[in-house]
Amino acid sequence: MVGGGQLARMTHQAAIALGQSLRVLANSADEPAAQVAPDVVVGSHTDLEDLRRVAAGADVLTFDHEHVPSELLDKLVAEGVNVAPPPQALLHAQDKLVMRRRLADLGAPVPRYLGIESPDGIDELDEFAATVGVPVVVKAARGGYDGRGVRVAQDLAQARDIARDYLSGGVPALVEERVALRRELSALVARSPFGQGAAWPVVETVQRDGICVQVVAPAPELTEAVAAEAQRLALRLAGELGVVGVLAVELFETTDGALLINELAMRPHNSGHWTMDGSLTSQFEQHLRAVLDYPLGGTDAVAPVTVMANVLGAAQEPTMSVDERMHHLFARMPDARVHLYGKTERPGRKVGHINFVGTDVAGPEDLAKLRERAELAAHWLSHAQWTDGWDPHAGDDAERSDEEERRR
Repeated sequence: MVGGGQLARMTHQAAIALGQSLRVLANSADEPAAQVAPDVVVGSHTDLEDLRRVAAGADVLTFDHEHVPSELLDKLVAEGVNVAPPPQALLHAQDKLVMRRRLADLGAPVPRYLGIESPDGIDELDEFAATVGVPVVVKAARGGYDGRGVRVAQDLAQARDIARDYLSGGVPALVEERVALRRELSALVARSPFGQGAAWPVVETVQRDGICVQVVAPAPELTEAVAAEAQRLALRLAGELGVVGVLAVELFETTDGALLINELAMRPHNSGHWTMDGSLTSQFEQHLRAVLDYPLGGTDAVAPVTVMANVLGAAQEPTMSVDERMHHLFARMPDARVHLYGKTERPGRKVGHINFVGTDVAGPEDLAKLRERAELAAHWLSHAQWTDGWDPHAGDDAERSDEEERRR
């Protein structure tokens, strides 16, 4: 696996259960996957020799990010390396402008957009804005993630400045209409080289400052028809693009009920972390099954709802150790399923996630309580503060009272 981040770390966990060995290409020995995997190549994903070293003797080369230059992957394929997903598919997750054009050609629903690949293209902004209005969203076609490379322009002058900024860095700009959206959804699927596909329940994702903070699986108040439409769309795209492995199709649900494709990811994805505890097969095991061409696993949910909350680094790292924070979290919420990544804490950095499996969720009120508990738990692990004023040092009576409230 190219990349030594948390996705590779959790894929390594899944590989152990399958009796497989995962070799990791990491930038440094202290990256999340490099801390736990026994076979680590320290090097760069932009260096052909390093890529050759990590691929040597392996059954398949796969990824925990999409930033490997496609020309290097083409060389590996020419040398006989089994790359999954293949470079021609991965390109649609690497370049947003390539993705938009291909999806439009396939008749898939996408926001109205304008590609700007040279300074001359900036002149087309006036006509585009006259059609879609302002504000508009201006994206870097390559390299952005977690809200990076995505900016909202309130007027045409600002849109031009942002586009010039991206172009000056050698990156084309993608200008899109600002969609009137109800919420964001994600349709996660997997596809094997044999052509077998599998889809998990469609989930709702909650973003703050461009970063996912919570996922609810399945998405509440989503009709069966719309959920099935999203799953069919994701499976069709996996087949049309030749994806091998996990594909996340990030979607906008508009205020009038339509679905529009926002982005694609061809790897395990943040919106699928809930599957580690809430599905018959986790996305990490499924990704391995897919790239190894095993039959895919079941994707049914094991409970009415699962809520995942990301643990993000606080603006100021707490003086309380992570170990002590974990102690208090488990004392208050013994059902919390914590997954930490071994990262140093810094503001806004994803350092872990927590899953709550709602086996007893029967309605909207129960779901609201579960979501609140997930947010409380994630904030506690980030900040060492209970936002509801709970006192971790109040003793056993407070812990019993909180547990009794949860059960009610």
